[in-house]
Amino acid sequence: MPIPGDLNNPCLGPLLTIEPPRFEVPAGACDTHAHVISADTATYPLVATRSYTPAPAPEDAYLHMLEGCGMSRGVLVQVSVYGTDNRYMLEVLKRHPERLRGVAVVDPAVTDSELAQLHAAGVRGIRINVLFGGGIGFDAMETLAARIAPLGWHMQFLLDARQLPEIMPRISGLPCPIVIDHMGHMPAALGVDDPGFQALLHLVKNRDTWVKLSGAYRLSTDFDQYADVTQFAHALVDAAPDRLVWGSDWPHVAITQMPNTGRLLNQLEQWVPDAATRNRILVDNPQRLYQFV
Repeated sequence: MPIPGDLNNPCLGPLLTIEPPRFEVPAGACDTHAHVISADTATYPLVATRSYTPAPAPEDAYLHMLEGCGMSRGVLVQVSVYGTDNRYMLEVLKRHPERLRGVAVVDPAVTDSELAQLHAAGVRGIRINVLFGGGIGFDAMETLAARIAPLGWHMQFLLDARQLPEIMPRISGLPCPIVIDHMGHMPAALGVDDPGFQALLHLVKNRDTWVKLSGAYRLSTDFDQYADVTQFAHALVDAAPDRLVWGSDWPHVAITQMPNTGRLLNQLEQWVPDAATRNRILVDNPQRLYQFV
């Protein structure tokens, strides 16, 4: 099995089969976190500073996954292996302007013209990534937040929630909404009383902060049921159901055991038993956050 950190071998690719939904997926449902990766590395080269080499996950496979999960809408997040070269993601967005939105990765020196072009293509946020090579880190967040605030964009963070207590003052002062990936991307074994997770709850309760109910397999030691992550999901739903969205994290890069994307969606039935709340998380919340018409 390829090692995610071995740049000479691609990571595992996503499963071709998708477990069907066990609950009625509402019209307008949105998968708010997935990536597209071209098979054409000559046209879309991978950055040398990447932490892994992904398997291809092109547009047609991504759309097949959305259909299999019953998703009417999707949000593409710029994958770290492309650095600030957003071209492939933008090309996919432009082909599906009513259905898709994007989260880009940009250099602090990005021009106003470039930001306007990203907005026109459907981008509604930028990503700060301190966990994988190829990302833009904490040093740039104040500069970039000031640039994107007039556009109504948000700043998305891929971090370990145990980092939150230290950077809380900086995040709290940003002039734009923030989004935290994968329920804080910290080990589920640490539990909801961990200071990092408590900091996450504080943010989602007390400022314009959103959290993605996603990436359970990155937090869990319980493959492929992820029961140990349920405590995180329940705590977040209790704290702020209007600030939560769901994401598949397809194609599940840089891991050694490949989850079934449909099974990840079906976790919502246990995490959010109330259908009305679940529909808010799948439809209403992402519609507001990503500005779907």
